[in-house]
Amino acid sequence: MDMLFDAYLTHESLQCEPDDIPCTSDPVWILGEKYDANKELAAIRKDITSRLWFTYRKGFVPIGDSGITTDRGWGCMLRCGQMVLGQALLFLHLGRDWRWDHEQRNPAYVSILSMFEDNKSANYSIHQIALMGASSEGKDVGQWFGPNTVAQVIKKLSPYDHWSSLEVHIALDNTLVIGELKRQCRKQNKWSPLLLFLPLRLGLSEINPIYAESIKKCFSFQQSLGIIGGKPNHAMYFIGCVGNDLICLDPHKTQQAVRVNKDCSKEDDMSFHCQYATRSPIMELDPSMAVCFYCANESDLDKLCQLLHENLVVNEKQPLFVICTERPAEVQLKTLDDPMKSPTVSGTDDESDDEFEMLG
Repeated sequence: MDMLFDAYLTHESLQCEPDDIPCTSDPVWILGEKYDANKELAAIRKDITSRLWFTYRKGFVPIGDSGITTDRGWGCMLRCGQMVLGQALLFLHLGRDWRWDHEQRNPAYVSILSMFEDNKSANYSIHQIALMGASSEGKDVGQWFGPNTVAQVIKKLSPYDHWSSLEVHIALDNTLVIGELKRQCRKQNKWSPLLLFLPLRLGLSEINPIYAESIKKCFSFQQSLGIIGGKPNHAMYFIGCVGNDLICLDPHKTQQAVRVNKDCSKEDDMSFHCQYATRSPIMELDPSMAVCFYCANESDLDKLCQLLHENLVVNEKQPLFVICTERPAEVQLKTLDDPMKSPTVSGTDDESDDEFEMLG
């Protein structure tokens, strides 16, 4: 390990031990991987550091004709959308066990990262997301997004990524229809990998405590891609949990825009990887969020649906969402276990983006 990277990993620990992961007997879950904080702290941090971390940037070329050259103060949810999408692409092209190594840049890793570079030509850049939001979602460039809005924009951009051929599905009305998912992913007898968004609103101004355990369970599933949401006025990407805290990557750091290619400097490469995650109490989570999953194949999807059904629907008085094999013609939706049981969580069509106000 060279001096630069060593300094990157140890700078803050020279001052005091970071408080990113507590010393606890509670399991630590990071995107479906279970860790022991007392024995695997280095492995936990390596896993977290290997996630793509997209933050505010400044000094990029203006977005369209807006004249805007930074997303500071308005782009936090857009960056969270980039992070969950970037993680799906890492799973797809490099696998769950891949770990970032600044000394040996995998060509696929460089290709993935370049799709998020801050310029209009990059498929998933802040430019493309903001401009697509303006043209299709009625969001002016510089206006904040909510979780559902950024999911809709990602869905519209994904068909232009021919390398990944990723299918993006947004399960609205708190309803997951298995038949719709399979038809979307199975085209011409070929299965396309799936990025699944489940937008939820679990309360009015505060999250209902009844959903806390179900939210934590989502991080234990192998297909987990975390949650995009946040605190009021502060959107974040949640990648795991420990005890009653969520582990998150926070986009609220303004960095200089950089070029991304195989020859980019180590410092520039490091700017896309967070040294230490932060933690947030689950009950401080804003009730508007999107739970995200990645399914590489049909077997993955079947396993996920079974996990969701057994852990989040059966025996739950107020499940996070409803699962059904096909969408019924009648208004009353049916769950797999109880055909007479109706949804108990309000829909998300009336999502408000006001929870993610502009920051200074």
